[in-house]
Amino acid sequence: MRTDAELTYREVGATRTDPLPAGYHHVRRDVVVGHGAAAFERAADGLLHWRMHRLAGLAPVSSAEPAAPGTVVVLRAGLGPVRVTIPCRVVYTVAEAGRRGFAYGTLPGHPERGEEAFLVELAADGAVWVRIRAFSRPASLLARAGGPLTRLAQRWATDRYVAAVRRLARPRGESD
Repeated sequence: MRTDAELTYREVGATRTDPLPAGYHHVRRDVVVGHGAAAFERAADGLLHWRMHRLAGLAPVSSAEPAAPGTVVVLRAGLGPVRVTIPCRVVYTVAEAGRRGFAYGTLPGHPERGEEAFLVELAADGAVWVRIRAFSRPASLLARAGGPLTRLAQRWATDRYVAAVRRLARPRGESD
């Protein structure tokens, strides 16, 4: 795992605030996934230790746990000959009372260029939110050729991330 590769986009850290950079496809998703401090702790811990990605069907290999600035993670998706390698580097983390998460940016070999942020927040009313922000554009021929299918794949992945954080927020043994 190459940890010294340069990020493939210039707007590093731009998922921290709105507006997201122009010239990219944007994702903004805010969903309540649980309730209470215990649910928040479970969801945040699962997010920072790559369990969200595993539950979403990806195979992460990271240079560190929990996620921290500079951590490189290579996500693998698909099976057999239809396997995609997705290298990223954590560009910032958030560790505040009632708010935790991180953002990673794309590295060479990623089918897209851009950044994605994953935050878990505990609201004053006890609601636990997952907030996903991303900006991206195709970097590979395959992603460019995919056109609308590439956006559908990104929406599908975001849906899987939300479902995974919802599952992480639940007490162990509780099912759907």
